[in-house]
Amino acid sequence: MFPGVHAQTTPDKPAVIAAESGRQITYRQLDDRSAGLARVLHDLGLRRGDVFALLSDNALECFEIYWAALRSGLYVTAINRHLSPSETAYIVEDSDAKVLIASSGVADLAAAIVELTPAIAHRLAFGGAVEGYDSYEDALAKAGPRLPEQPRGSDMLYSSGTTGRPKGIKPPLLPIDVDEPGDPLTGLVGKIFGVTAADVYLSPAPIYHAAPLRWCGAVHAFGGTVVMMEKFDAERALAAIEKFKVTVTQMVPTMFVRILQLADDVRTRYDVSSLRLVVHAAAPCPPEVKQSMIDWLGPILTEYYASTEGNGIALISSPEWLRKRGSVGRSALGPVHICDDDGHELPTGEVGTVYFERETLPFEYHKDPDKTAAAQHPAHPNWTAVGDLGYVDEDGYVFLTDRKAFMIISGGVNIYPQEVEDVLTVHPAVYDVAVIGVPDPEMGEQVKAVVQLRAGIPESPELAAELIDYVRTRVAHYKAPKSVDFTTELPRTPTGKLVKRRLTEIYAAPVRG
Repeated sequence: MFPGVHAQTTPDKPAVIAAESGRQITYRQLDDRSAGLARVLHDLGLRRGDVFALLSDNALECFEIYWAALRSGLYVTAINRHLSPSETAYIVEDSDAKVLIASSGVADLAAAIVELTPAIAHRLAFGGAVEGYDSYEDALAKAGPRLPEQPRGSDMLYSSGTTGRPKGIKPPLLPIDVDEPGDPLTGLVGKIFGVTAADVYLSPAPIYHAAPLRWCGAVHAFGGTVVMMEKFDAERALAAIEKFKVTVTQMVPTMFVRILQLADDVRTRYDVSSLRLVVHAAAPCPPEVKQSMIDWLGPILTEYYASTEGNGIALISSPEWLRKRGSVGRSALGPVHICDDDGHELPTGEVGTVYFERETLPFEYHKDPDKTAAAQHPAHPNWTAVGDLGYVDEDGYVFLTDRKAFMIISGGVNIYPQEVEDVLTVHPAVYDVAVIGVPDPEMGEQVKAVVQLRAGIPESPELAAELIDYVRTRVAHYKAPKSVDFTTELPRTPTGKLVKRRLTEIYAAPVRG
């Protein structure tokens, strides 16, 4: 349902609360402000199918802006606030946005892109003045009467760019009104995850990312309360769960690792018994990490495998995972196909590209028909893939091995870095790790581990050798790193995804024999 329904039934209920400050927006305010912005955007000339952009920190106003798009039949492109001015401007321009809305929390970046985005006709800033922008608050205060509700709008988000330049992912607009059922994610959140108006949902991730934005919207559709953190911190997340009696949260595996790395007396200090469901996604979770979370919290973890493209989703509960350790679940939307590089389907248990089958093409890459075509199966255009490798077992459970772009080929043998990373992640000296392939004059590529050590642990050749031996005792010897480099920090996006492209660029020079 649309928050306007909840504005009538529970007008004073918090729709969203800022975890740190306690500031909140009620359902009445969310409805009124999103309707006001919808009117403002209409008066600025935007019509169904048009795009506007959002550049913000984790501010409560993001939800007014998101719901204004949904109730106006518009696309909203939320942009990663950690990008450079040129990267940000590229997305603004590429998206064909006609209006840009920015938060004063990112004032420097917002001001820096004014000259780089000449196609933007109108700019609004909230939370304070931003050079080159008009006042968002003034615009809402002067907004005209409400518009009739339009068929539902959508987000049009950009991929994180971990393996190249970001791609705009444009789903077709659904032929439903904003308060009608039919949105697939909202349906899943209600039917599969059981979210209701009674739930309090903790969102610890950047709101420009697909999962936090869409999940928070789905919680609002059911009339629940979203508690949003400014940014993730392991101990503060536990404190928020206790303070707000959070019932549902969604995290990425890196967050699990950080929570488990807290001292036992710190982690157990907080009452997290209100949790009934912990959802995780975005990256494969090391099995030992997931097992530790289940041992601590009980079998309340549910994992899903999906993408910003929305081409499919697989789900697995804790009891299922304990029987199918390492799986990301079974498809909830359509058949899964595992295919080789020529598009031929592979037998059960064999590794290939993971395709989801849908009745129609679920997305396209904005302005890039070649990339759209590359994501489609050569013989079945409604089968799409996003570059993940994996296999399906005899019961239909999907197991991921790695991203195709990250696979290492050493001496003609395929090595999946994720398997090695899963081993090293739980070593007591390791804070973070990435495994990549580097040039080798004889084997083509060799395996290298780049390790960030935990605080207070010194780097040494002896520790590097210990880490290599640690892997060799747990996986086949040929998969173990041939070398270990230490670093002070690994390149990760704020959502926890490892940007391996930056590491492979550093190590691209051939190894001399």
